[in-house]
Amino acid sequence: MTTPTHDWLARLVGHATVSAETNLPLVAEIEAALVAAGAVCTRFPDETETKAALLARLGPDLPGGLMLSGHLDAVPVDGQTWTMPPFELTDKGDRLYGRGATDMKGFVAAMLALAERAGSRTLARPLWLAFSYDEEIGCIGVRPMLDAISARNIRPDLVVVGEPTSMRLGLGHKGKMAFTIEARGVARHSAEAPLALNALHLAGDFMAAMRGLQDEIAVYGPREDGYSVPYATVHVGRLTGGTVVNFVPDSAELLMEIRVLAADDAGGLAARLHDAAAKIVAPHRATFPEAGLTVTETGRYPGLAADRDAPAVRVFAECLPSGTPDCRLSFGTEGGLFAQKLGVPVVVCGPGDMAQGHRPDEFIAKAELVACDAMLDAALERFSVSPANDTPL
Repeated sequence: MTTPTHDWLARLVGHATVSAETNLPLVAEIEAALVAAGAVCTRFPDETETKAALLARLGPDLPGGLMLSGHLDAVPVDGQTWTMPPFELTDKGDRLYGRGATDMKGFVAAMLALAERAGSRTLARPLWLAFSYDEEIGCIGVRPMLDAISARNIRPDLVVVGEPTSMRLGLGHKGKMAFTIEARGVARHSAEAPLALNALHLAGDFMAAMRGLQDEIAVYGPREDGYSVPYATVHVGRLTGGTVVNFVPDSAELLMEIRVLAADDAGGLAARLHDAAAKIVAPHRATFPEAGLTVTETGRYPGLAADRDAPAVRVFAECLPSGTPDCRLSFGTEGGLFAQKLGVPVVVCGPGDMAQGHRPDEFIAKAELVACDAMLDAALERFSVSPANDTPL
């Protein structure tokens, strides 16, 4: 026997909404269902008009209420070995398998099933549903939608971002800054290497500076309990350059990231990269005017730090089973962007475990979806059904 959430998940998984593909057929299907439930919907297409975000409202256009957020995209399956079709939901035992089942179409399915139930209710305050695209490649699709939400002065009492937390109450995650560093040297045959400037050596000196920055942060940087690493992390993930061993390379490229706490000075840390690059290059400029280390920021999203004692967060916590633990997440979400742009309480809570996300044979436990449905029903009652003066927010 299936549930409406189970049925919606099958429909969602059936759309291969990886970043290289359009999501418009899925957006159209979702929008039609929401309009049938009585929702007012607004699309936010991208510049290519091949993708769109979607904002829906059930209930009155009033301040407060509840906003639920989920992204419609999923990571590709290229290079992965699946034992079942990735874009067809497979029901096996107590699990449901398919790409995006955990990250995060399970929560989106629960959102849509809730909307259909809410459509037959009288709501005192709004229920907002926000669906984004291209979260997996830099939280791209949510940003124009958030600009519009902010411009319309939509301020829900609480935003719940339904990334997989195993139904724990997620109160925070680190933000992220991504960088590309381009090293420029002077080429020469390796037999005369000391007369050249090796771009890989410049990049290596930069990596050493980044290790020093990490050591400094570990001792002196802000800290926040609840994370496996309770301070900002500096990570170089890729270094490329050179073609053959007997030729000094004149170019190299380094890809890196910094994951920051909400309390960190992200701009200050980014400035440290530029300072390090300038100091490394300076001694070489007199002999090699071409020398350079160019730091380019390629992406950024903020961290999230929710106040556990905020009234709306306390009310939401009561919608979860007694004893449900709080957590801090090791991965990023759109939650920090919602908090930064709207200035309202934001938490992360959803079914599934990210240990299953992005992997072959991705799955979600059926029991997690049942728990999510119960949580959303309780949250709807507290935030949207009850008259405004019945819930102390």
